[in-house]
Amino acid sequence: MSAAGPVRRVIGLTGGVATGKSTVAGLLRARGVPVIDADQVSREVTAPGSAGLAEVVATFGPGVLTADGALDRKALGAIVFADPTARARLEAISHPRIGAAISAWIGAQQGPCVVEAALMVETGSWRRYDDLLVVSCPPALQRSRLMAREAIGPAEADRRLAAQLPLAQKEALASVLVWNDGDAGQLEVAVDAAWARLLSAPPRGPSTAQ
Repeated sequence: MSAAGPVRRVIGLTGGVATGKSTVAGLLRARGVPVIDADQVSREVTAPGSAGLAEVVATFGPGVLTADGALDRKALGAIVFADPTARARLEAISHPRIGAAISAWIGAQQGPCVVEAALMVETGSWRRYDDLLVVSCPPALQRSRLMAREAIGPAEADRRLAAQLPLAQKEALASVLVWNDGDAGQLEVAVDAAWARLLSAPPRGPSTAQ
């Protein structure tokens, strides 16, 4: 698998929580593909001393800070997962900053590159990219993985899953789908096949679909 290419091609990578999206991103990086993680960018734009963090605290109060002044993502998550209005307020603060940072990164790339973001479909940012790579799995497996990973109960898992679109809606938008319901070796084979399919086909191009 090669990350090199004569023209820049931007591929969005998304999937539901606990479907294996970050694992797929790691496999692509290991194969030399440039990948930027929107969640990591989110951490950077709300780092201590940043304007983003100051606005988050002004909006949600000092209870979203840790003792050393960093953003307490669990405390903030407990607020926004339970309240769609609060989630929208957070997105209004973070998404423009995240988008600007990602755009700058894309501008520095020369060949195919990947933007990884959990809420790419929910926010509509998938439309900006040439293709969309979606990682998915059976919903029951997603739920059990989420509960095990976060050590949470069924009610909390369902609340977090409800904050994202159903997997089927994301799958319907995919240029290529990676189905992750097997072991690590099977996932590697699926990722290699998906990447080869993406690079062998013409870019779908940014979408104007609503």
